[in-house]
This record gives sequence, C-alpha cells and structure tokens, in this order.
Amino acid sequence: MNLPNKITVVRMVMIPFFIAALLIDFQYHQPIAAALFIIAALTDSLDGYLARSRNLVTDFGKFMDPLADKLLVCSALICFVQLGSVPAWMVIIIIAREFAITGLRSLAAADGIIIAASKWGKAKTISQMIAIILILFNNWPFSLINIPAATIMMFIATILTLYSGIDYIILNKKVFRSM
Repeated sequence: MNLPNKITVVRMVMIPFFIAALLIDFQYHQPIAAALFIIAALTDSLDGYLARSRNLVTDFGKFMDPLADKLLVCSALICFVQLGSVPAWMVIIIIAREFAITGLRSLAAADGIIIAASKWGKAKTISQMIAIILILFNNWPFSLINIPAATIMMFIATILTLYSGIDYIILNKKVFRSM
C-alpha cells in the first residue's frame, strides 16, 4: 500500500474518534473534535497531492479517497443534526446528492466512463468543510461580532451541493441514455 492510500486509510480510522470526541461530553471534547476534523480534512488534500505528484494514483485511491471524504462530512453533519446544530433537511439534501452522484459514477464506470470531480464539486466540498469547521468552533470568531457565518456557510454548502449535483447529471446525461 502506497503512502497516499495509507493516508486515506488513516483519515477513515480517524472518523470514529472524531464522532466520539464530538458526541461524548468530556473536558475539551469540542476542540479535540475540531482538531480531528481539521487534520482529517487536510489529509484529503495531502493524499491527493502526493498521489498525483508522485504518480501513485491507484484504483484503491480513486475509490476510497472520495468515500473517506463522504464518510467524514456525512458523519459530522449527522452528528450536528443530533446535537441540534444543523437542520435535518440540509443534511438530507447533502447526503442524497452524495448517494445520487456516487450512483451516477458507478453507472458510468460500468460503461468505462470516468466522471472526474468538477469545479462545482470541489467548491461544494470546500464549502461543506468550512461550514463544519465553523460549527465545530461555535461560529467563532464571527460570534464575537454577531454574524451567523456558520449558518450562512451551511446554506451556501447546501446550495452548492444541489447545484453541483444537477451539474453532474446534466454534463453526464449520456450515462442515462446508455441504460
């Protein structure tokens, strides 16, 4: 197993520890959860960079890297619903989009078509990560000046999630025609 794939596996292993730190009430649990999430999110960029720059792209990485990202983001958002930090409808939209696009990619792959990440898909992921980090930090530092940045970012993430999902479907409608 190469280094980028090991980093992806470490990110997946971090998810249960992140969830535990977020949901179990102990001293400093929230900063620990935030640190774990940030480290896991940063490993996403690191493993992708290493895989591309060192020509270490593998089928395992192509499959597991996006799965690890989806598990990390969805885990955080589901926990936020339990904690009352994010409305369930937003999380349902985000998770439904992830299932739909993963299904689209699977259909395309069966026909030998690779659907690469789009700029809107990347913007969606970045906006989700920023929203999650703001929520983990209780909207700090924006709470000091009474700006609901975490809420605004969740709305932006939800809109980008919808838009990127529609964009993927429109750009890849040929996948549906082959059915």
